[in-house]
Amino acid sequence: MVWIAGIWAAANLCAFFAMGIDKRRAVKGCWRIPERTLFLWAAPMSAWGAWAGMKAFRHKTKKPLFRYGMPALCVVQTAIAGALLVWFLR
Repeated sequence: MVWIAGIWAAANLCAFFAMGIDKRRAVKGCWRIPERTLFLWAAPMSAWGAWAGMKAFRHKTKKPLFRYGMPALCVVQTAIAGALLVWFLR
């Protein structure tokens, strides 16, 4: 179970830093990470990291897909994680 938490933490850190990298590239006018890629990166249980990156770097906060979609994805992922935790602990 510890290795699952490690993988989850690493995925969230990657999503967090992906937001930071894209923000830095946006400021510099360089090639950007596509929005689809950023959102798909958050989809497999790493929405909390992406949402934290959005807030920390003030990135993609005006885009409706990210503004409303990322918190919704966090709620869904939290429910899934809670259900899995209950299933593992019984």
